[in-house]
Amino acid sequence: MLDALSASQKPSYNIGGLRSKSVEGKKPKVLDLFAGAGGLSEGFIKAGCEIVGHIEMDKNACDSLATRMIFHALDKMGKISEYKKYILGKMTRDEIIEKYSLQRERDSVICAKVDGDNYLDLIQEIKIRLGGQKLDIVVGGPPCQAYSYIGRARDQHGMRRDDRNFLYKYYIEFLKAFKPKIFVFENVPGLQSAGKGKYLADMRKLMKDAGYTTDYRVVNAVDYGVPQNRKRIILVGWSSESKLEQYPFFPKSNRDYITSEFFTDLPKIQAGEGKKIVENFKTENKLLKKIGISNSRINVLMDHAARPNNLRDLEIYRLGVLAKNNGENIKYNDLPKRLKNHKNETGFLDRFKVVDFSTKGSHTVVAHISKDGHFYIHPDLKQNRSLTVRETARLQTFPDDYKFEGNRGSQYRQIGNAVPPLLSKIIASELVKYL
Repeated sequence: MLDALSASQKPSYNIGGLRSKSVEGKKPKVLDLFAGAGGLSEGFIKAGCEIVGHIEMDKNACDSLATRMIFHALDKMGKISEYKKYILGKMTRDEIIEKYSLQRERDSVICAKVDGDNYLDLIQEIKIRLGGQKLDIVVGGPPCQAYSYIGRARDQHGMRRDDRNFLYKYYIEFLKAFKPKIFVFENVPGLQSAGKGKYLADMRKLMKDAGYTTDYRVVNAVDYGVPQNRKRIILVGWSSESKLEQYPFFPKSNRDYITSEFFTDLPKIQAGEGKKIVENFKTENKLLKKIGISNSRINVLMDHAARPNNLRDLEIYRLGVLAKNNGENIKYNDLPKRLKNHKNETGFLDRFKVVDFSTKGSHTVVAHISKDGHFYIHPDLKQNRSLTVRETARLQTFPDDYKFEGNRGSQYRQIGNAVPPLLSKIIASELVKYL
């Protein structure tokens, strides 16, 4: 049996309570594999589902999942003020868990790597959490570096020797064990060409052998209201027990808002400025209220603190914004010689990039933002900095009350790897109709 971490250290966490229009006790039950920080889970929760388990290997992401599950439970109990106490450091998470008996919420998260040594134990752990009940949906997607164009370009073997190429086989083992009516497999568009198409063809064959019809589309999150151009494969599988007969139609968003509207209420700060916590933060941003990003019951702004930068970076940032204001993107080989510190002037020339606030979607947020902010420069010349954690979370449509655990680098990485909750909710709301 998989060794469960001790209560004090394990970020193991069942969503006991969720806001939903569905009838209590009849919520579709969902398992989130390779869960990350919970972007997919958040959307399915908002669509009225119950997440019976998350499996994720990153400790900080597991902690973020645990915190979010506790948030939803407290929200259902009408105890959101207790969550605020945790954010403000006035109460520990363990104290909240003990006070409100939220051990099930904590234990819905299993912090473990999925591999050949433990996947059977993980399956057994989820069966225990289900308690004999039926699992309706499986969601998730293995780490995408092995399939991404950039990952293959940077690896001397084109990622062909990367074990992550085959994690989908464990995903399919969960399908065979639980036989959900529907599953969602999310990944990068590069999956189509990875291994010259072999990986995608192989996984679909194995999914068919497991009893599922599959189809997929490459969707762009910007078409579903997310202020970011983020293309991803959404592969859906369904068994004969579901009501699905073909790939579902996910309704696109009729929107007239642009990216800048997600930032108008935030304090203006420069590089190295800002606060981890801003108390009594109130917003009049109607858009954020409408799509569920702001929460007037908490009035706390988290993680709006900018990275510090050296003078060289700040000068490049200024040049980048000036170029953007003229309708151009700055190229590394066009920089003055005194600002260059790389010999490579033929590849990755757009390593400095300004976020375009004037369009419906920024360029894609990726996990590399955890390394530096050069690819995510704020377009306000007076602020002269890269995006904060909270701004990045808003580009992904995470609610402002979503707390990302860990240091700043880890927070950026969790956000960059996530599925936008707004897109996830649209997918979930459609799929539950066919259970």
